[in-house]
Amino acid sequence: MKFLDEAKVYIQSGAGGNGCVSFRREKFIEFGGPNGGDGGKGGDVIIEAVNGLNTLIDYRYQQHFKAERGGNGMGKDRHGANGKDKIMKVPVGTEVYEEDGETLLADLTEVGQRFTLAKGGNGGFGNAYFKSSTNQAPRRANPGQPGQELTIRLRLKLIADAGIVGLPNAGKSTFLAAVSAAKPKIADYPFTTLHPQLGVFQVDNREFVMADLPGLIEGAHEGVGLGDRFLGHTERCRVLLHLVDGTSEDAGEAYKVVRGELEAYGQGLSDKPEIVALSKVDAMTPEAIKAQTAKLKKACKKTPLLLSSASREGVTEVLRALLKVIDAARIDVDNPEPQEAAWQS
Repeated sequence: MKFLDEAKVYIQSGAGGNGCVSFRREKFIEFGGPNGGDGGKGGDVIIEAVNGLNTLIDYRYQQHFKAERGGNGMGKDRHGANGKDKIMKVPVGTEVYEEDGETLLADLTEVGQRFTLAKGGNGGFGNAYFKSSTNQAPRRANPGQPGQELTIRLRLKLIADAGIVGLPNAGKSTFLAAVSAAKPKIADYPFTTLHPQLGVFQVDNREFVMADLPGLIEGAHEGVGLGDRFLGHTERCRVLLHLVDGTSEDAGEAYKVVRGELEAYGQGLSDKPEIVALSKVDAMTPEAIKAQTAKLKKACKKTPLLLSSASREGVTEVLRALLKVIDAARIDVDNPEPQEAAWQS
């Protein structure tokens, strides 16, 4: 399945049906009176978050969505049928913006959550509606209201409990493949991962979701490499797993490069809880591990974990450390601090 996290879509709700001008025509009844029906309401355009999707690729091949028009009113007091709604199904975590890309219309974070993007036009009244004691034979009816038209932008931010960040070739995809059922592309060259990947991790009979992001390099916030456009997927993560390649020249400098890009991106990413791990320790000598650990500890101000996805050394410890932070974040969300009651005289 191809990955797409941004799309531009044109939508149009259904116009209301026209009212009808009609009179009762029946044998032996001289003054039958008006019996024109009302027009039906136009369909709405609704966006809904559904389970089982993790890409907006469907909106690359279809960019126009129009709801059904309401039916026209008819004689014998027959009202027009309401138009069918047009429902756009998107992955959980999709944000809806106006055409400018800055004004947020909706943020769909739960399965089944819906938002009406464009309401259908009301149906016009038939001449039976205008009947009164002073006008018993009205010869006018209202046209239906037109539908709404607008262009929107869809932006997907994957919802994961944890996100993996690091320089290219830091072992992020290898770690994802080693401890989950995900099958990301793995190779010995930079930018093997071009799109975010999701994997379900299991430790101590507990499960959580982790996102593997393409590597960051110095200047990514200015568009160097793949840029920082995929960092938006970590905004919803509760914790970041920062993998540093132990076989690099200086693990401390590698750590600082990625931290600098997170701070330049903003959106609170640099303030998120972080688990730092030195990866690929199976390919290092004990002396090299000790030297790189010291450099990394000096840069990140904490003792890094040692990790090898190939030999599974330290994998369980890393997962438990992530799960501990995730559980703490969930408790904070479920039990927010009570606000002080307002002073009363």
